[in-house]
Amino acid sequence: MSRIVLNTDLGSTKIDRHIYGHFSEHLGRCIYDGFWVGEDSPIPNVRGIRTDIVEALKAIHIPNLRWPGGCFADEYHWMDGIGPREERPSMVNTHWGGVTENNHFGTHEFMDLCEQLDCEPYICGNVGSGTVKEMSQWVEYLTFGGQSPMTDLRAKNGHPEPWKVKFWGVGNENWGCGGQMRPEYYADEYRRYSCYSRNYGENQLYRIAGGADRDNFHWTDVLMKNAGKHMHGLSLHSYTLTDTWAKKSSAIDFNDAQYFSCLKSALSIDERIAKHATIMDRYDPEKRVAMIVDEWGTWHECEPGTNPGFLYQQSAMRDALVASVTLDIFHSHADRVRMTNIAQTVNVLQSMILTEGEKMLLTPTYHTFDLYKGHQDAISIPMDFDAGEIKLGDQTLPALSGSASRSEDGTVLVTISNLDLTHSHPLEIDVRGMDVSSVTGRILTADTATAHNTFENPEQVKTQAFEDVTIENGTLKATLPNLAVVALELR
Repeated sequence: MSRIVLNTDLGSTKIDRHIYGHFSEHLGRCIYDGFWVGEDSPIPNVRGIRTDIVEALKAIHIPNLRWPGGCFADEYHWMDGIGPREERPSMVNTHWGGVTENNHFGTHEFMDLCEQLDCEPYICGNVGSGTVKEMSQWVEYLTFGGQSPMTDLRAKNGHPEPWKVKFWGVGNENWGCGGQMRPEYYADEYRRYSCYSRNYGENQLYRIAGGADRDNFHWTDVLMKNAGKHMHGLSLHSYTLTDTWAKKSSAIDFNDAQYFSCLKSALSIDERIAKHATIMDRYDPEKRVAMIVDEWGTWHECEPGTNPGFLYQQSAMRDALVASVTLDIFHSHADRVRMTNIAQTVNVLQSMILTEGEKMLLTPTYHTFDLYKGHQDAISIPMDFDAGEIKLGDQTLPALSGSASRSEDGTVLVTISNLDLTHSHPLEIDVRGMDVSSVTGRILTADTATAHNTFENPEQVKTQAFEDVTIENGTLKATLPNLAVVALELR
């Protein structure tokens, strides 16, 4: 019997809704043949933006969307993506597949997408191959309400009024695809670029510096030391791998050992965040600078027969569990982690949504986000676990993972995942600090970790009501099936 003590009257740290952010790069079929189908498409759309995708993402309360990259951001020149579409110059996407793009999806289309999604835009500027002037003019074009050449150009292109754009990334992975820079050099470049990214009127930029890859703690140290006082956020990129970059498994054809190693990789972000946070605490003990994990998720082998530069992969129940344990870890570090972006929203890596022509499906990862959406902007509640471990040979995993939060109306959301491949887990939750009058539940589960949705069977893995829960004298009792994510609402 696993046991959890839930102190509903404790906790003071808010789980920022932006922890549930998403990422849309010009990569494979994320933008073109994903979000963007064009105004003349027979697929239902609003001004070229696919309607069913917008509706699905609004249902999980997407808070922000990062664009245009990723590595693509540091070769993207924004002026090529404005004005009449038929007059926009094409470009070669040298990072992802070597395909030619027509630039029909640019600044105005992205801002329209964010307005349809009712989410905040997070724009990543070009430091690697761009100029200070180029980024400065992009900020002005988007956010300045007065008269200038940039605002005249914006009005000419159909949008006289400025937009609100708070989140602004100053480059991406500048240690690698964003310029192969040393941290000392990038820190100086960050200071220069951020200086000329101006605040206009009521639009106050939240400037995010390009941070480290996984365990590059030296990068974090140099950036915080040399540029920390000039930034609002510092990014971190951390992908979940089955083994190594050179030894990745299929998303839907893997064995038990690969399941274990993938979940262990996901769980390792806890220690990684803690170590980077310790460095940030040294320079910023008040935690003014947020850690922004703006690329995370599983990175498996591409699906057979697809362009390897498009990073198209399926999403199985294993990925849903990776998402649940990762979100739990973000919640536990919510004092420092205040935004994250899963990679990527449509048709790329750990997607929420896959499309094939007019067909669309929701992945198991999408359903995890749906179960967890009630944590957004709620107060994190401490949970004391006594759940034990599961083993496979010399590998171990915690049997359960979970989070709890209290919303403004007093509702408590408890999300728990059972990582066990084969065994259900009886569970008792000792609820303290509230009198529970009702509990309702939903569950995402499957018979195997490889279970996934297909265009022929798009609802094989989906949420359903969870009724195997009772409450008596302040104690909840439930039995969690193997390979399950459960959400319980306490009132």
